[in-house]
Amino acid sequence: MKMNAMTPYFQHHVFFCLNKREDGSDCCANHGAEAAFDYMKSRIKKLKLSGKGNVRINRAGCLDRCSEGPLMVIYPEAVWYGFVDNEDIDEIIESHLINGKPVERLILQG
Repeated sequence: MKMNAMTPYFQHHVFFCLNKREDGSDCCANHGAEAAFDYMKSRIKKLKLSGKGNVRINRAGCLDRCSEGPLMVIYPEAVWYGFVDNEDIDEIIESHLINGKPVERLILQG
């Protein structure tokens, strides 16, 4: 795939908030974000969707929406998701990352 200034390096870039607050206040790390990150990363690799021109799963620090966690944001669409379990992650992979259709029920507003 030839890249130009308008071609994104990754088709989808997924950022997981994995922030852990030392003071014990609410954060994504307290709601299983690390396990969800590991699960999604392994599923993307198993499905052979990772790498240049495809999908990249990245760790992120605080995304400043602690009370809504755990959460992720997918670019270039800038779609923010809240999720509960691996079934939600599978649905995001299948619907959004593979078929290009955001999962409306999991989208965080505003």
